[in-house]
Amino acid sequence: MSVVVVGGGPAGLACAIELRRRGLSDVVVLDRERQAGGIPRHCAHQGFGVRDLHRVLSGPRYARRYVEAAQQAGIDIRAETMVTSWRSDGLLELTTREGREQLTPEAVVLATGCRERPRAARLVPGSRPEGVLTTGLLQQLAEQRLPIGLRAVIVGAEHVSFSALMTLAHAGVDVAGMLTDLRRHQSLPFAGTAAALRYRAPLWTRTVLAAIHGHGRVEEVELRGLDTGSTRSVPCDTVVFTGDWIPDHELAVLGSLELDAGTRGPRVDTRLRTTRRGVFAAGNVLQGAEPADVAALSGRHAAASVARWLGNGAWVPQVPVLCLAPLSWISPNAIGDSSAPPRGRFLLRAAEFLERPSIDIRQGGRSLWSGRLRRLVPGRSAPLPWDWIELVDPKSGPIEISAH
Repeated sequence: MSVVVVGGGPAGLACAIELRRRGLSDVVVLDRERQAGGIPRHCAHQGFGVRDLHRVLSGPRYARRYVEAAQQAGIDIRAETMVTSWRSDGLLELTTREGREQLTPEAVVLATGCRERPRAARLVPGSRPEGVLTTGLLQQLAEQRLPIGLRAVIVGAEHVSFSALMTLAHAGVDVAGMLTDLRRHQSLPFAGTAAALRYRAPLWTRTVLAAIHGHGRVEEVELRGLDTGSTRSVPCDTVVFTGDWIPDHELAVLGSLELDAGTRGPRVDTRLRTTRRGVFAAGNVLQGAEPADVAALSGRHAAASVARWLGNGAWVPQVPVLCLAPLSWISPNAIGDSSAPPRGRFLLRAAEFLERPSIDIRQGGRSLWSGRLRRLVPGRSAPLPWDWIELVDPKSGPIEISAH
């Protein structure tokens, strides 16, 4: 039985390896990059592999471990390969350096990951000079030891924003400061203080990037305080946009999959089945963005579901799970049966900082679960129990989750 996994990052490779372990011989991984391994290839810092490999590795070593394991398992990894057409009968048309090819797999797993929202999507006005980067591009420039700039401003204050700060510092780039429109940063509790002390980089909260100015190269940015309305200019030659993740869902759209309004990724149930028969999704294409090892475990979970489906062909209707403001999204975001979600938990996010929020899960006026979480932080997921799904009635309509 043939399975195509689209995406050669941690989720896709972990899924393919698990499929081979479960006895599926025909597994193909497609990756549009020159090398498989995903985003970790460009992240030189430590911290990868704790949950899935039970050891701490740098990003490049972590990526190599998965690529080598996939190769040893006999998986066909095809780099520089893109899916450019997906017919209703399941046929995939691939575009490679050698030309075009067609595949008709019995199952497809989307593991295309996510990306940071670039400047154009954030609608930041001003001129269009060089020196405007995302974290991914910054890491690639640093990895290849290419020039970055002399003085940078970081837009965002998530985990990845502090990773960008470290990358800039190691590359010898002075950081003028970091900014966020929220009232505090979204990383670990002491990250802001540590950044200020070690890298002498101030954190400007309740601040937005109003404009970028420069002729040929960035020369300065205009910042606006949300509470005061006042503006000021900060000289710099580099701007790094971080966070604000978007699932790479273009292929999901091409395949006519239903997307979730909150995550903007494919809607999936706890077995990671999408709304199209025989199509599964795993990793950060479901939501942006979880750590690489969480994505890898999601890939393993999807592999178990694929193997089960190929064995019995069961595909059940889904009941959507909807989040009410100030909650942003939940993942997985549909209920198909009473199976546990990846890692035995749902992931929940909010658009605001919430301390000790009371969470209520209801369907058709009936309470399925209620309880308190320790806190919710924008840009970071909190675990939510899953045993309430046994009470879901497939005929009673959508499930709603609220916080107060």
